[in-house]
Amino acid sequence: MGRVVGVDLGSKRVGFALSDPDRIIASAFRMVECRHDRELEAAILAVLAETGADLCVIGHPINMNGTRGPAAERAEKIRAALQLRTPVPLVLWDERLTTKSAHDVLIEAGTRCEKRKGLVDKIAAQIMLQHYLDAHGS
Repeated sequence: MGRVVGVDLGSKRVGFALSDPDRIIASAFRMVECRHDRELEAAILAVLAETGADLCVIGHPINMNGTRGPAAERAEKIRAALQLRTPVPLVLWDERLTTKSAHDVLIEAGTRCEKRKGLVDKIAAQIMLQHYLDAHGS
C-alpha cells in the first residue's frame, strides 16, 4: 500500500488531503488557489509527484437528490483529462456535505471567519478522503 491523495475541487480553491502509508488516517495537506482548470490539473499533478501517492481520490459533488450537475460533470472532465497525463489511478468519490462538515468543524473549534476560508477546502478534502479510506479499509 501507499499514500492516497484526496482532492476537493472548488471553483476558486482546491483542497488536498493525504493519507498515511497504511491508508488508515487522512490528514489535511494543502490548499491551492486555481483560476483555471489547467492550473488545477497542474496543481494536482504536482501534489501527486511531490507525495509519491499511488492513488488519487477526487471529490465528486453529486447533488443531494443523487443527480449530476455542472460541478459533478466538471469533476468527471478533470479526472478524464488527468488520467491521460498520469499513471496514478484517479477515482471519483461522493463528497456530499463535506464542505458543510468542514465549516461545522472549524466553527466548533472556534476558528475565526477570516481563517476558515483558507482552511475549509483542505478540511473538506480530509473528510472526503477519510470517508473513502473507511469504506475501503482492510
